[in-house]
Formats: sequence, structure tokens, C-alpha cells
Amino acid sequence: MIDVNRKTLEIFEARDVTHLTDHLGRIFRDEMLESHINELSALFDGRTAFESNTVNYSLSGRRMDIQLRGAVMPGFESTLDQVLLTTEDVTEREDARRAEAKNRRYAEGIFEHSPVSLWVEDFSRIKHMLEEVRVCGIVDFRVFTDVHPEFVRQCMSEIRVIDVNQATLDLFCAADRQTLFHRQSEIFRDEMEKHFKEQLIELWNGNLFHQREVINYALDGSERYVLLQFSVLPGHEQDWSLVQVALTDITARKKAEAYLEYLGKHDVLTKLHNRAFYIDEMNRLERKPLRPVSAIMIDLNGLKETNDSLGHDAGDALLRRLGEVLNGAVHRPNHAARIGGDEFAVLMPGADRQASHAMADTILELLKINNQFYSSAPLSIAMGLATSEDGETIEAVVKRADVMMYEHKRAQHHPGGSLMRKG
Repeated sequence: MIDVNRKTLEIFEARDVTHLTDHLGRIFRDEMLESHINELSALFDGRTAFESNTVNYSLSGRRMDIQLRGAVMPGFESTLDQVLLTTEDVTEREDARRAEAKNRRYAEGIFEHSPVSLWVEDFSRIKHMLEEVRVCGIVDFRVFTDVHPEFVRQCMSEIRVIDVNQATLDLFCAADRQTLFHRQSEIFRDEMEKHFKEQLIELWNGNLFHQREVINYALDGSERYVLLQFSVLPGHEQDWSLVQVALTDITARKKAEAYLEYLGKHDVLTKLHNRAFYIDEMNRLERKPLRPVSAIMIDLNGLKETNDSLGHDAGDALLRRLGEVLNGAVHRPNHAARIGGDEFAVLMPGADRQASHAMADTILELLKINNQFYSSAPLSIAMGLATSEDGETIEAVVKRADVMMYEHKRAQHHPGGSLMRKG
């Protein structure tokens, strides 16, 4: 070292040149060695100027990022007797760069490893399409989309996916991002269209952050119920060129809700509707002007005797079989329900006497077929039918059918009794 300037002494916290040169080993060490090899390599290759980013240390031990530039002084190219080195302390700049890189890795890590499906998308083309519609004088956008569903489908096709995370690939059964991007139309289709329409209406109304439950489709064709959270990222409110869509898989929850709803309206043993549903349906039919309404009341003969002699498992088997018969015979808008231990009902809105007789015949025919498979334990039922008359309440119709069912039941115990009474 021939000489240094005052700024060099300040940077390295040296009192004077001697103090600096006596302690060069404390300044030039550790990470600097790798960059020094590059400097030697440049000189070996005949270059007379070089630069590098390196690390030095002040005499107090403070680590510094250094921007180093070197140049061989004119006339000394062959001997390298004089080389001018400039060292600039760029620690503050490098600290900022490292902090930015750390924050970027942190954000990328959160994005990639989030358990929630994350999509980064470009909605700029969709914004442009909405603005074009607005310029055309459209005020009621909901009516517009009702009349022009093709506009909604066109907007769906303009979604440009920029990136997705691993949770997205797992949720939609995609092997990789390219597969997902190329088969995007298999995900955004069918039931999603009406949900996407609602998203467009939210955006039309200026709601750049919104959420709703929607249906998507995995690449294996299965449905995915998801909670969608949509947000235009800050700084992109004017063009929507960067939006984030977060999808939380709620498929299991929706299935559980559907099952609980099913349990609330159905008898688990027979798979028929239960008494609570039956009462609600009677009340609903009472409020509706639709007439006539027919009712069929059914009683399973011998259930108590079977339970007492063969056990409740045998009795449950009889109930399940009757449930199969009624499920096979009764379809919407008609409803079959188990309303008691051995009591069943069929409500038939809009059905006249002829329709109710046809339903009864169908039930008896299916019962006959069922008994052919279980000849050792045949099902036996009593049945009563009634069709509403002018001004008659639904409850009165059901009571008439119930009375006729009990008359049929008594007749079954007397030789020569009628098979079934119909009213």
C-alpha cells in the first residue's frame, strides 16, 4: 500500500496510514477472498480495469459491503507497480437489497406453501369489457347479463392466470402449472357461470374486494365447493391487472351440511322423508291453491310381532324393504314419508282419484316383486286412499285416508273382507 486518502481512513476507522497498513489482515479477510480471486483473474487475463462487490471490515470489526473498482495506472501496465483502487461503502444499499430479497422470499414462501389455494390473475381485459358496456349506456348490469349470458362466458374466457400455488395444484388434481393453465376451461364451467356472473356484478358496482361460496371443478371432473375471496391488489385499482383469488376448500363442510339437512328431513332406516318433513309438506300444501291433493296412508302389518319373535333387526329389515318399495314407486312432486313406527304416508299434490289409484297399484306391484325375493318373510300392508274435495283441508283428507287404511286393516283379519278401501 503506497497511500490512501482521508475518506479511506474514515471508512476503515484508522488513525493514519500506518495504523491501517499494520492491520490489513483485520480488513481483508473471510468473504473478501473469493472476490479477490476474481480480481487476480482479471489481471491475469491482461485487463487493466476491474470491479467487484466484496466485503471488508473496519478495524473495530464492523462488517462492510464494499463496491471496489481498480485500474492500473498508465505506464505501469507491464509491472502493475501502481494500481488505483476506489472503495465505496455500500452497506446501506446492500442491507436494503438483502431485506428486499428476504421479504420477497418470505412472501413467495407464504404464497407457495399456503394451505389455501391462491391464484394471481390479470382481470384487465374484463375491466375493459365492463367499461365498454358502461359506455354503451347500460345501467342495470344484472338485467344485461340475464339477457346476454354469452357476455358472462366471454368474460370467463378472458381470465388470465399469472400464477398459482401448490395448494391449487393439489385442490384441482393438476400435475403441474402448465397442465392447469392449458385445461383452465375444465375448471371454470357449468355451475361456476352463475357465480362468476355475481362476481362481475360486484365489480360493476365497484366492490374490488368480495367473497362468496362457489363451485369449481377439478381436472378429474369432481366438484369442488370453495369459499372464494377476490381482491384487486393495491396499486392496480385502475386497471385490475393484478388480482388475487383465494379459494378455501369447503367441500367436506358442504357435504356435512347436506347430510345434516338430509337427516333433518329423512328417516335414516328407510331413506324416506320423516315426520317433520311430512308435517311441513302438509302445511305447505294447505297454503297452496293447487287442488286436488291425494293422500295414501300405509301401515306395515306384523311389525310388532316380528320384533317380539325375531328381534328388532328382523323388524328393521322389513322397514327397509318397504322403504325400498316406496322409494321406487314415489317420485317428485309426490313425497313418501315414514310418519311413525310402522306408519307411512304418500302426499300427492295435484293428483286426482285416478292418479292416486294408479300410485296404489304401483306400490302393490312393487311390493309383490319384493316379496318374490323374500318369500320367507313377505311384506304385508294395509292401505287407505283419499282425494280432496272442494273446500276440504289437507288434514281432513289425510284423516279420511287414515280411516280407510284402518278399515282395510280390519278387513284383512276377516275372511271375505275387501282388499283395500279407496276414497
